Amino acid sequence: MDSVTDITTLIADLEHSEKPKIRAAVDALVSLAATSAEIRVTLQRRISEPQLKNPWAIAYVLGHLPQPSRDAVQRLLDSLDHNEADIRWAIGLLLVRLARTDEGITHELLRLCTIGNALQRRMAIYCLRDVNLQDAASTQVFFVALRDPDPRVRMAAAAGLKRRNLDLPGKDALLAVFLEDPDNRVRSVAAVTLAQIGAPSERFLRALNRAESSDDEPIRRAVKAALSLLEKRRAAPSGS
Repeated sequence: MDSVTDITTLIADLEHSEKPKIRAAVDALVSLAATSAEIRVTLQRRISEPQLKNPWAIAYVLGHLPQPSRDAVQRLLDSLDHNEADIRWAIGLLLVRLARTDEGITHELLRLCTIGNALQRRMAIYCLRDVNLQDAASTQVFFVALRDPDPRVRMAAAAGLKRRNLDLPGKDALLAVFLEDPDNRVRSVAAVTLAQIGAPSERFLRALNRAESSDDEPIRRAVKAALSLLEKRRAAPSGS
C-alpha cells in the first residue's frame, strides 16, 4: 500500500470508530512511517489538532520512531487512562520500551504517579515496575503509592515491590499494609509480595498464621499462597 490515496485512507482510519480499522491502520503506518518522511511530518502535524478522537493512535505510530517527539510521548502518557484495557496496556508496553532508553520518559512516568488520575497513576506504576528500576527515588514512589486513596493503585504498588531490593524498613512498611490496609485485595497482594521477596520475619509469620482463620475468603487464599511460597523457598536447595 503505497499510493497517496491509500496512505490518506490509512491516516483517516486512525480516527475510525471501529477498533479493527484503527488497528489495521496503526500496524500499516508503523511500518510506512519508518521510511516515509512525508508520513511522519503529516502525523506530527496532526497530533496537535485538538479535535482528534483517537490521539493515542497517531501517538502510537510516532512512538515507534527512533526518536519520538515530546508531543507524541505526552499523548501516550495522557492516554494511559484509556477506557479500553487492551489499548492502555499496548500504550504502557510501548512507554516501557521507550523509557528503557530515555530517562526523560521515566521521569514523566514518575511524575504521573503524583499528578495523574487514578487510572493513570496505576498504569504508571505498572510501567515503572516493568522498567525494573532499583534506585531509591523510584522505590519511594512505590511506597508513596501504598497510601494512594485508590485501592487499585495500592495493589499495583504492592505487587510492584516484589522486584525491588527492599531493606528491613521497606519490608516493615509492606507488612503494615498487610496488617492495616482497609481493602482486603490490597492486603492479599501485600501478603503474597512479602512471601516473594525474601526471608520472612517472625512478625509476618505470626500474622499469616492468625489470618489463616480469617472470615474473608480472598485473605485466606492469599495466606495459603504466601505460605506455599515460603514453604517452596525453604525446601529449595541452598544456592538455587
